[in-house]
Amino acid sequence: MLVFAAASLKNALDKIAADWRSEAGKQATISYAATSTLAKQIENAAPADLFISADEDWMDYLQERNLLDPKTRIDLLGNALVLIAPKGSRIETTIIPGFPLVRLLDGGRLAMADPNAVPAGKYAKAALTKLGVWLSAEKQIAAAENVRAALLLVARGEAPLGIVYKTDTVAEPGVKVVAGFPPDTHPPIVYPMALTATRQNPDAPALAGYLRGPAARAQFEAQGFTVLAPPP
Repeated sequence: MLVFAAASLKNALDKIAADWRSEAGKQATISYAATSTLAKQIENAAPADLFISADEDWMDYLQERNLLDPKTRIDLLGNALVLIAPKGSRIETTIIPGFPLVRLLDGGRLAMADPNAVPAGKYAKAALTKLGVWLSAEKQIAAAENVRAALLLVARGEAPLGIVYKTDTVAEPGVKVVAGFPPDTHPPIVYPMALTATRQNPDAPALAGYLRGPAARAQFEAQGFTVLAPPP
């Protein structure tokens, strides 16, 4: 079975897949990348059985092309957006309209996922725009191919600040959270899940159900996700 999942889900889903294998004796191969990349691969006939997106837009994109089973679509998880710095950084700020982002960068780059396509980057751009600081900081953006790549730029000290999901910081001890973005500065961060229209593996519905069950819920919550889907 092949699962396509947003890069930010890696730590939680790796553990859930291992639990499912030990409990059910079933094997799931999970391919992680930016949601935009995965959606395009499904559009180009990649043999995914299950897709978990980091936003509604790319799930809508596939549904409009009849590449999903719409009856199986459900909002699985929620997340939050945070500003991060390397672990030893002394940067402090409060995220309010007009906060001094460019001064805090001090000539460095702001790491984020590609704001033109990748959900984490789109949420980040929306937040910075709402706060009135996007135009001033735009030329200092270091656009990464996915949110985990942005996370690594900060963890390695290659960028003094970055914008990632709250859950990413649980997975990376080399960063610290400087501040959280108010939820009203960006669209709600929702991870929808659906079986693909071309799925071949008969175990795919069972895995989708397992991802909504109590064992998976515990793993998602341990990584900082909010579980939105009711139990199957």
